[in-house]
Parts: sequence; C-alpha cells; structure tokens
Amino acid sequence: MATLMTDARDFQVVHPLDDIAEEKCSPVGLGRMPLSASVKVSLYALQGYLVLIGLAVGYRVLTLAGVFGPHGH
Repeated sequence: MATLMTDARDFQVVHPLDDIAEEKCSPVGLGRMPLSASVKVSLYALQGYLVLIGLAVGYRVLTLAGVFGPHGH
C-alpha cells in the first residue's frame, strides 16, 4: 500500500487496487538466477520428495482401483 504524507501527523493510505498501476518488468533477457549450492541441493531434495509422493499417490490409486489384483481383501 502506498502511504502519502499530507501533514506531520496525518497519513493518507491508498489501497493497492486504487493505486496507480506500476510498469511491469519483462523477464526477457534476464537469464538464469544464480543459486548457491545449498539452495540447489534443497530444490533437488524438494523435487525428489514431490516425485516420490506423486508415485505413492499413484500406487495407492491403482491399488484401490484393483489394478494389481486382490491383496487380501
């Protein structure tokens, strides 16, 4: 929110939807963001975790659908 000072003790608060629109930045030509080694490891770990969770959910759905046959039910 933008705050405009009209007096030493008064502030006029402008809601972001009522404020003047800012010029948007273009990502063209920015290139890759430099990442430290620890950030890269963290992102790869998160990616691996999400893949494993996706596989576990897929396996559970296929098991409930009976694709692998009856398993003691």
